[in-house]
Amino acid sequence: MANYVYVDNSNVFIEGKRVSAVVKGLALDIWQAHENRILDNEYRLDFGKVHQFAAGDDPDNIARAMLFGSRPPANDSLWDIARRVGFETVIEDRNVANKEKKIDTGIVTQMLRDAYTRVRKADDVITLVGGDGDFVPAVRQLVSDGYVIEVYFWDHASRELKDVCSKFVPLNQYLDHLRA
Repeated sequence: MANYVYVDNSNVFIEGKRVSAVVKGLALDIWQAHENRILDNEYRLDFGKVHQFAAGDDPDNIARAMLFGSRPPANDSLWDIARRVGFETVIEDRNVANKEKKIDTGIVTQMLRDAYTRVRKADDVITLVGGDGDFVPAVRQLVSDGYVIEVYFWDHASRELKDVCSKFVPLNQYLDHLRA
């Protein structure tokens, strides 16, 4: 069995900061944290732990692990760390309004391409570390075509995404474990 892992960096990181804010009592619940843009800016994800958690311990079982995100500032070492722990990185520039673009579609494109050219339906697992509804059509189609799609994300992931994937793994209980 091989595992193909696709991580939405900003989504898992920022939403982890929201979950941590709720745990610390900075917000009453995740919805208040969203609405009022409340984050625990001290919370950092350890991408080595994310890699190990989502992809597994055995490097022979990891067919591909990809981390998608926006171009960081020049002094940011995240992407170098991500590469060292085994991620292929895909970095996109932000648009003129400084908004992250092309990340979800990049993940979907690579997942579909790999599914139909590399993944063995009967043996392999596709793992998505991301939680928004933009992934629903692709995940639904892949599951319908017989692929196993596991989604790892915080408890407040899209309800529809949770419903269409083969398995949903909530990360909230691992908040401290995934901390840098």
